[in-house]
Amino acid sequence: MKKFININGELLDLSTPVVMGILNVTPDSFYSGSRKQSEKEIIKRAEQILNEGAHIIDIGGQSTTPTSTLLPPKEELERLKPALQLIRKEFPDVILSIDTFYSEVAKQTVEEYGVNIINDISGGQIDENMFETVAKLNVPYILMHMRGTPQTMQQFTDYDNFIQDILYYFSEKIAKLNLLGVNDIIIDPGFGFSKTTDQNYQLMAYLKYFDIFDVPMLVGISRKSMIYKLLGCTAQESLNGTSVLNTFALLSGAHILRVHDVKEAMECMKIVEKIK
Repeated sequence: MKKFININGELLDLSTPVVMGILNVTPDSFYSGSRKQSEKEIIKRAEQILNEGAHIIDIGGQSTTPTSTLLPPKEELERLKPALQLIRKEFPDVILSIDTFYSEVAKQTVEEYGVNIINDISGGQIDENMFETVAKLNVPYILMHMRGTPQTMQQFTDYDNFIQDILYYFSEKIAKLNLLGVNDIIIDPGFGFSKTTDQNYQLMAYLKYFDIFDVPMLVGISRKSMIYKLLGCTAQESLNGTSVLNTFALLSGAHILRVHDVKEAMECMKIVEKIK
C-alpha cells in the first residue's frame, strides 16, 4: 500500500494518518466556525490549525452546499489570493491544499503561492482541463466522488449498485490520471455528495474496501448533515458524532482526516494508534 505523497520533492509519510484543517474564505459555508474573512481571522485560524497538530491546511473559496451559488474562477481567485498571500507570508513552510474544481485556479495558486495539493470535489467533471493541468503542475491530487455539481448533486442519488458504482468511478478516473502521469493520487469517497443519509452510512461501513486502489484515502465527514440529521441536532452540536465517525474511518484505513476541529481529530488518532 502506497503510504506517502510527494510534496515538493519531500515525502509526506501517511503510514501514521494526518489531519487536514479546514479554512474557508467564504461568507456562506455550512459551518460558521470555519468561515474566516478578515486578515486577523485568517491568521488566527491558520495558527490554531497548526498549533493543534494538523499537517495540512485546506483553503476553500466557495461553498459547496446545494443552496450555494457557483462562482466563476475569477471570483474564486479573488477570494483566495489575499488569504494565500497572508498564510504563505506567516507560515512559509506549511503544506497548503486548495479546494477548487477549476484548473485555472489550481494553476495560478500552485504557480504563484506554492500551493502543494489540489483538492477537487468534482473529480475533474466540472472542468475537463483539470486532469491535464494537475499532470503539468506535478502536485498531489485529491480525487473525490460526486455526480453533477454541488447545486444538483442531491438529484443524483440513484445507483445501480451503490458501492460497486463508486469503486468503478475511482478505477476509471485513476487509470485516466495515471495515463497522464499523475502519480500522487488521494481518493475521497465524497461523504454527503450525491448520497442520501443512508448511503453515507453504507459507504462508511464499506470504507475498508477502498484500499484495493493502493492509494491514500481522505475522509471528510466533519459536522456534515449525515451526522446532525441522524442525531436530530445542528452542525454546531455535531462534534461528538464527528469524532465517532472519524474514529471509525481511521479503523477502516483512512490516511487523512479533513476536519473543522483539529484538536479532537488528533485525539481520535492518538487513541486509534495506541489500540493498533
